[in-house]
Amino acid sequence: MIDPTALFSLSYGLYLVSSKKDGRNVGCTVNTFAQVTSDPLQVSIAINKDNFTTQGIQETGQFEVVVLSENAPMDLIGGFGFHSSKTVDKFEGWSTQVAESGIEYVNEYICAHVSVKVVNSLDLGSHIFFVGEVTAAEKGPETAPMTYAYYHQVKGGKTPPKASSYIAEDAAPATQEAT
Repeated sequence: MIDPTALFSLSYGLYLVSSKKDGRNVGCTVNTFAQVTSDPLQVSIAINKDNFTTQGIQETGQFEVVVLSENAPMDLIGGFGFHSSKTVDKFEGWSTQVAESGIEYVNEYICAHVSVKVVNSLDLGSHIFFVGEVTAAEKGPETAPMTYAYYHQVKGGKTPPKASSYIAEDAAPATQEAT
């Protein structure tokens, strides 16, 4: 038996990933950003193939990541996580900066910012796994990074269907009350 909710015990952060597609700023919320090596300094993300941001990363070979703080408001997280960059300017109304790569990123409610150049990718079925070399990184003004558990338990956040950790309610086993 596989209980997919067992994976809810894994520790994740919450991040905004941005890139450019056809010259437009694109971005999404992810929980899959991780450091994978230290020499060279490389990181990875997995993003749904259907996301406009994925197409931007494939087009430019670059992406920006910000580590969201616990203070990040739900409209920022949800704006990047539940809408498409194809039809919505997700950066409108937020303080932003443009990295040396030319890619815009949100620069408020963040603990850190990382610029990445893609060096490899792998098709995972529903998602593309990108590995990239860090070209720039700096700390932000906030200090407490938001975990995925904090997002769900404290902020009451939901998981969008395109997220790698999404489990349809009818696929999750029913919880049983103790007798």
